[in-house]
Amino acid sequence: MTNQKVHRLWKHIELSNTWLQCDTSTIDDLSPSWYHRREALQNNSQEYQEFITELKREHAIETGIVERMYELEKGITETFIKKGFIESYISHNDTNVPVPKLLAHLSDHLNAVDFVFDVVKENRDLTIGFIKDLHALVTRNQEYTEGIDQFGNKTNIDLRKGDFKIFENNPTREDGIKVMYCPPEHVQAEMDNLVSIYNEAEQNSVHPLICATWFHHAFTTIHPFQDGNGRVARLLSSLILIKHGLFPFTVPREEAKVRYIDALEKADSGDPQPLVEYFAEVQKRHIEKALNLKEVSSSSFDEVANIFSDRIESWQRKKLETRDKLLEDARVRVFEFCQKHLNIVSEKLRTRLNGNATISIDSCAPGESDRQEYFYGQIIKYARKYDYYFNRTLPKGWLTFKVELDRSKRYQLGITLHHYGYDDGTLAIGAFLEYLSIDDNDKRVDSALPLEIKPHVISITKDIESKEKNIATFIENAITQTMAQIASEL
Repeated sequence: MTNQKVHRLWKHIELSNTWLQCDTSTIDDLSPSWYHRREALQNNSQEYQEFITELKREHAIETGIVERMYELEKGITETFIKKGFIESYISHNDTNVPVPKLLAHLSDHLNAVDFVFDVVKENRDLTIGFIKDLHALVTRNQEYTEGIDQFGNKTNIDLRKGDFKIFENNPTREDGIKVMYCPPEHVQAEMDNLVSIYNEAEQNSVHPLICATWFHHAFTTIHPFQDGNGRVARLLSSLILIKHGLFPFTVPREEAKVRYIDALEKADSGDPQPLVEYFAEVQKRHIEKALNLKEVSSSSFDEVANIFSDRIESWQRKKLETRDKLLEDARVRVFEFCQKHLNIVSEKLRTRLNGNATISIDSCAPGESDRQEYFYGQIIKYARKYDYYFNRTLPKGWLTFKVELDRSKRYQLGITLHHYGYDDGTLAIGAFLEYLSIDDNDKRVDSALPLEIKPHVISITKDIESKEKNIATFIENAITQTMAQIASEL
């Protein structure tokens, strides 16, 4: 083994400009809406409390699956997330380990997540002592870890719970390359350095998404414990995110290799943006779900009546305040962005078509009463498809991109602006494709075509100008998929 190739993953920990300059717009476009909605949900919503409980259970389950500690069928996973870790729900063919062992691991993982939430609630500092306590908790029912003996054979060694490693834990990849983490003798100094840099970053208001992602990656390059490093890394990044009003960082099993590991390896090579983007996408998914939670979920008449009365009074006040004007202006600005970039892409396309097809654009700005209700039915279907609440009471707008090959072949991409979830400051930009045909009575008949474009969801309460870049990307992607669909039918 003397000629074995090695990859020295660990380098002296620092928070470089490469990290600090990462793009966080995926979450920045939406997070103001969440922060506006969060306090009301925390104070009143039983749905929100159940949502957080389910997120904790999901993290507890998936973190062990990602680390290949056990397998668990998807069906029982969903049951456990909804109802809790109850032995009677599971049969032996649902998992590949003894059920008592599975439940012990799940209990440890859930207790560790609860511990993280408690530390945030108590506003405790992130310290080396806390990190060691967290490791001891998450590995409480794990006695051994895999090691290599003096002859190069795999063997079980006792797991040091809550203590840093005393042996190297450098795995050999499938390609035969040995990955070198921080040597045991340098772990204490590097962990002290990691915590110190993190605390300084917090004081300097470094973006929490960057802090959490960087901390996670730096921790994994140190690999301070003999085992359990991935579980602890995800818990510590979760703590940073939760501290800033966000959600636990959970990696679903189906994304572990194709997104998570791949992004980690790119960060190893000096490109942290894909890992920051993945962390942002995980948070964005949680925020979108949370924005669709109902604030009022009580069955008590008096309690609901009081909330109902307060909401009507608040609604009446809002109509007299500046927020309505702010939202109105923001909707129009987003509409203008969509219109601008639809025109830009359309002009590019026209120059390629040499007059062989006609492209036309139509639009209705949010609040234009005479045509605002066009595409109402399509928006309802679109919201059902992507499982969110479409707020019908607030102004809507739309644009169409029509491609006409001849009278019998016409296609229309509809782009709609409508409100998303229960927060009035959140807007969805949706896209759907229709085939426009003429029936025997010379009447237009529209039929939907497959176009898998998820809504682009943004907050419109702050920094509207910063949203333009991702809106432009959404518009271009929608037209690209439209062209691909039309081309496939010709």
